[in-house]
Amino acid sequence: MSVGAPRSYRAREGDRYRRPSPGRRALRWIVRLAVVAAVFVAGLAVGRALESAPSPGGSQTIVRTLDPLTIEPRERTVTVTTSGR
Repeated sequence: MSVGAPRSYRAREGDRYRRPSPGRRALRWIVRLAVVAAVFVAGLAVGRALESAPSPGGSQTIVRTLDPLTIEPRERTVTVTTSGR
């Protein structure tokens, strides 16, 4: 093959569709299984969260005890007016 000669169609097609090495294929399957496992665990977590959520429309009672404050007595001013008749 000379330097400037075009490559055949089969040679170009072979470059495009090379099979990945066995190690790379195994890595792809491991990544796929990890993604499937992560989605499964996320689904379980969402399901448990929905299951344990309180039912809507329930009533809630809150009891608080308030301590009374001490109040100082107010001074009373009484004004008496008389008419001078």
